[in-house]
Parts: sequence; structure tokens; C-alpha cells
Amino acid sequence: MGHALSMDLRTRLLAAIDEGLSCRAAAARFGVAPSTAIRWEMRRRETGSFAPKPQGGDVRSRRVEGRSADILALWEARKDISLEELRVALAEAGLTVSVAGLHRFFARRGMTRKKGLGTPSSKTDPTS
Repeated sequence: MGHALSMDLRTRLLAAIDEGLSCRAAAARFGVAPSTAIRWEMRRRETGSFAPKPQGGDVRSRRVEGRSADILALWEARKDISLEELRVALAEAGLTVSVAGLHRFFARRGMTRKKGLGTPSSKTDPTS
């Protein structure tokens, strides 16, 4: 992911626009794309700020966290349910989520979803 352009460049470009240059002329002068200058000017007009927006981060877990009560209720009803079975049950309830998304949901809560060994541990031979 690229880095946001500096506030110094943004300030100088917008000052040139304030002095009467068009957005396209200011963009050519400072070596940025015309669409960038237009976006910065439009954002400054709309919000009063031209600082870069936050980049990256998790944007999808909001949906899953919003339905956390449903997920935990299904898990409480059947503690031995696999993540794939849970995903299918949630899809039937109207929440589309991946197995990896469910794994991250439980990891955020410190809950492990691993199942125990099918056989008791052997004292003489290692269990594989």
C-alpha cells in the first residue's frame, strides 16, 4: 500500500489554487495527478480538512461484530460445531462470512476452536 502524500505538498498545492491557479494547473506545477488536486480541493471545501484519510485496517469485521450475539448463540448451542458448519448455519440466518473471518472473530475473544484429541494420550507411545 502506498503512502499518503505529505501535508506540505498538500498545503502548497492548495495555496496555489487559492492564489488563482486552476486545479489542473496546480497539479501540473507540483507534479501530481489532476484528479488528486481536484479531490483535495473538494475535500477541503466539504470538510474543512485536507489531511489524508486513514489507510488500511479491518473494514469487514464490523458486520460480524454486529451479529456477535447470533454467532455466540449458535456456538453455545453446539460447542463441538466446526467453523464450516457454523459458517453454513450463519449463511442460513442471513450472515455471509468466511471461515477465516469466523476464526478471527473467535481469536479476538481469546476463544480457541480446536477440538480435543480423539483418543486419550498414551504414556508409552506418542499420540499422532
